[in-house]
Amino acid sequence: MAGTADNSQEEQDLLLAKAEIRDLKRTVTALRDALEKNQGDADNAVRQAVSGANGEIALLKNTLSALRDELEIARQDKERALQQERAASHQEMQQLKATAGALRDELELLRSESEIAVRNAVAAGQAEIAQLHATIGSLREALELARIDRDNAVRHEHSLFVNEANQLQNTVRLLRDELESFKSAGSR
Repeated sequence: MAGTADNSQEEQDLLLAKAEIRDLKRTVTALRDALEKNQGDADNAVRQAVSGANGEIALLKNTLSALRDELEIARQDKERALQQERAASHQEMQQLKATAGALRDELELLRSESEIAVRNAVAAGQAEIAQLHATIGSLREALELARIDRDNAVRHEHSLFVNEANQLQNTVRLLRDELESFKSAGSR
């Protein structure tokens, strides 16, 4: 009877060991699935971060392009104003040359006013150009900061993924060690 009890106990131990192995296999499968899901989530997060950064870069490029267009329009307006002013001055000068000496004083007055207007127009154009250069510089700085933020986010996500993967590998290693110790204990 003692032999039957020993056989029965061994069968129960064997069944328990098989059940535990089955549970460990399920645990490993669940951990593997969780790891794959985390990898997918990390990949999605990186893609979203890259997509957001690309969107911001495109927006900054469009803004820069619009600023360049505005600057070009300002330059053309300034050139047109200067050409018109030169044409008006030339025409006025021709008319004034035809008049007598009394009108020469008036010509000098008009010429002075014209030069002041041109200087003011040039100064206004130069101020606007300087402002546009400053805006472009700040946009470049913002773009560089956005790139740095994107790179930091990607590095952070990668670091989290690596840490979690290492933890999961350690857990799997511990479970394997436990399984091996159960196998060793069961074979004795």
